[in-house]
Amino acid sequence: MEKKRGFASDNNAGVHPAVMNKLAMANKGHVLAYGEDELTELTKSLLSGIFGTLNIHFVFGGTAANVLSFASLMGSHEAVICADTAHINVDECGAPERFVGCKLLPIKTGNGKITTDQIKRLCNTVDIPHSVEPKMVSISQPTELGTVYSMKELACISNLVRSRGLFLHVDGARFANAAAYLKIKDLSKFMEHIDVLSFGGTKNGMMFGEAVIFHHRLTGASGRFSAIAKQGMQLPSKMRFIAAQFLGLFENDLWYENAKHANEMADILATVLRRMSEVKIVQRVQSNAVFVQMPPDVVIQLQECFPCYVWGNTDNVVRLMSSFDTSPEDIEELVDWLKQAIASVALC
Repeated sequence: MEKKRGFASDNNAGVHPAVMNKLAMANKGHVLAYGEDELTELTKSLLSGIFGTLNIHFVFGGTAANVLSFASLMGSHEAVICADTAHINVDECGAPERFVGCKLLPIKTGNGKITTDQIKRLCNTVDIPHSVEPKMVSISQPTELGTVYSMKELACISNLVRSRGLFLHVDGARFANAAAYLKIKDLSKFMEHIDVLSFGGTKNGMMFGEAVIFHHRLTGASGRFSAIAKQGMQLPSKMRFIAAQFLGLFENDLWYENAKHANEMADILATVLRRMSEVKIVQRVQSNAVFVQMPPDVVIQLQECFPCYVWGNTDNVVRLMSSFDTSPEDIEELVDWLKQAIASVALC
């Protein structure tokens, strides 16, 4: 069976032409390595103005961004509070435990978001030598279930975390999609509440690369980061090629427009699916992810024709992801196929 345009992940999309042009621009001449070049300095200066902090670092991927953030701020006797669905908990192959030595304290959620009440219940082990001490709360924005923390929710978590002497980390692999959903282009508003942010580029039109952004008050941790990144095999020698991509992504608000388009495509898909009685959307659509439950026979056929991921083991829920290059025609093709597949299953 011929495979169509997939909806498995925004990782599967290509590179935005504007970003590719910046890569070509960076590919000229010989310049100093390890971020000492003018292009990297220019990009960091640009991002510093956008995020409201001078503490900007570049790494290759999201797992490294998360893990090295932890390593900069905590010890092996300490713990990270997170959702049970968090990427650090289920999709990073034990990297936080392996490289930081810390313990993860996952909280069960129905929608991927943790609450202040849940965090409070795990903050009672401070100064007890027999238990790990929570040192950080890590949330995903948006969550792995596509849901988005409001600014009020983010502020409440931040206030609680800082009042307890902890740090707030945000896994922002798709942070641009959350900002687009909340209609906030001023990223410094988010950084008022965040201690360290893993800001993703790969899922939003870049070839590779993520940014680690520390709040301006954490200059000490930020200052240690380069050495920790080197030890963690994440200090790019040709850093200009990551920096150039971020330069392309932030010129003319491309980061926002890409994410906004991906969100709009997911919303269009969800709107059509809600009219189909045979399927059920099981999470709020607040970013570029649509979680939909459908007949098991349709799920099997769908994977064969349109690459996608089954979410969980028993509920026949699939995750359908849009990206910056998803078109209305792609959505229409998928929906037409689903209608035919559901009809054929009903006849059996």
